[in-house]
Amino acid sequence: MSDVAIVSCKSYDYAEVQAAVQKGFSLLGGASRFVRPDEKVLIKLNWLSADPPEKCVTTHPAVFRAVAQALQDAGAKLSYGDSPGFQSPDAAAKKTGAAEAAQDLGIALADFRSGREVHFAQGQHNKKFTIANAVLDSDAVVSLPKMKTHGFQRVTGAVKNQFGCVPGALKGEFHVKMPDAFEFAKMLIDLNACVHPRLYVMDGVMAMEGNGPRGGTPRKMNVLLFSDDPIALDATMCRLMNLDPSLVLTNKAGLEMGAGTYLEKDIRILGESLEPLIAKDFNVNRGPEKPQSGKSRSGFLKEAITPKPYIIAERCVRCGICVNMCPVTPKAVNWHDGNKANPPSYRYDRCIRCYCCQEICPESAIQIKVPLLRRIIDR
Repeated sequence: MSDVAIVSCKSYDYAEVQAAVQKGFSLLGGASRFVRPDEKVLIKLNWLSADPPEKCVTTHPAVFRAVAQALQDAGAKLSYGDSPGFQSPDAAAKKTGAAEAAQDLGIALADFRSGREVHFAQGQHNKKFTIANAVLDSDAVVSLPKMKTHGFQRVTGAVKNQFGCVPGALKGEFHVKMPDAFEFAKMLIDLNACVHPRLYVMDGVMAMEGNGPRGGTPRKMNVLLFSDDPIALDATMCRLMNLDPSLVLTNKAGLEMGAGTYLEKDIRILGESLEPLIAKDFNVNRGPEKPQSGKSRSGFLKEAITPKPYIIAERCVRCGICVNMCPVTPKAVNWHDGNKANPPSYRYDRCIRCYCCQEICPESAIQIKVPLLRRIIDR
């Protein structure tokens, strides 16, 4: 059985968050079960981008502060950080509110700017990664994901949070090498096993629904989730969203690869009961599973049924972040006509449907459009 602790937490008032974190640790056997005195422990936050806490894009600083305090009380020597999509870790630390909490507790920002190549013999899909020095210079990792929707993988949670352990622009290379969503999910499972966090604490006090992981809508969920099994934790997050966990590819890959379980019969819920906390109308993609590699389909059919990113012109501010983030060469999204007074446009014959552009757009100007034929097939 995999244990997942669900603890009610209705606000980011620090006293309430601290009490909830203490309860979560207690339900799993205490902080000393996960860290030992004088160990160098990295707290891996979720900093997709340098956004303020109220946007619900990043791990809230109150959750970071409370978890850090509990680990310090257990004797751990802490560092913290993440590798954002395009901004610097320093900027993200300040904008998200984490830097202030870290300064109060005397915690240093770790090195997520550079990394070293690691050969991971146990990898079933990937046996080589470049991992941030922050991870490699630590004895242990505690991961603090945010509860959010995601265009490419439906949701982003405990498993996907470790993608930030790959420094900077190197993340884009994986999208180019693995445009297939299930292959990408398998890579994430191997990466998670390589980093091997000892504990995951998910910030679900305020989640994000809809056009996540950056352009969605904040949604009050009132929970913190705790587990040492990332698949079981993500499956519990899915159930709180009223989403079938088997539709999430990292859950499927995780179970197949022995990284954890999403099966309800194999998960023991501690603390709060799950049923009363389920948001039945949570805005998340519950459609049938997308075609995987498309190898058995014609190029025309694959193009006709695969969801596409598109730009809402009136929201676009022509910042060019989507162009910079596009990992393919030549760019799929660009000012193809050379006129930067207009929004960028797409060359869908180049687009690998990684949705990096949608993921990082600061104005929520990029959304994912499901083609008519796909909608008909789904119905």
